[in-house]
Amino acid sequence: MLDDGGVISAATARRLACEAGLIPAVLGTRSELLDLGRKTRLFSGAQRRGLNLTQPTCTAEGCDWPAHLCHAHHDQPWSSGGTTDLANARNLCPRHHARIHDPAFETSHLPDGKVAFHRRT
Repeated sequence: MLDDGGVISAATARRLACEAGLIPAVLGTRSELLDLGRKTRLFSGAQRRGLNLTQPTCTAEGCDWPAHLCHAHHDQPWSSGGTTDLANARNLCPRHHARIHDPAFETSHLPDGKVAFHRRT
């Protein structure tokens, strides 16, 4: 319902909010934004805390660096249209974060949510 009492459909409301950059936005228990869509590039502190709960260590295969020492990485790069949302985020230690951006390595996404690196030949 609009301020003037007019009614619009949910689809119209979603489209208008999207065009205004208002969605997607998911709030945590303390009204902290957890999913920020394309409005911001860097992950917020609330997002990092949420990510650390679901990914307590680096998500590179065989790495056990604790989450609080990891970087939040966009699986689909923000520069290529990726969103700053938890569904597009993964914890990587500094070494593996550098490796995932290194063109000398190919990255494989494993069924358990981990990533593995293979040197390109």
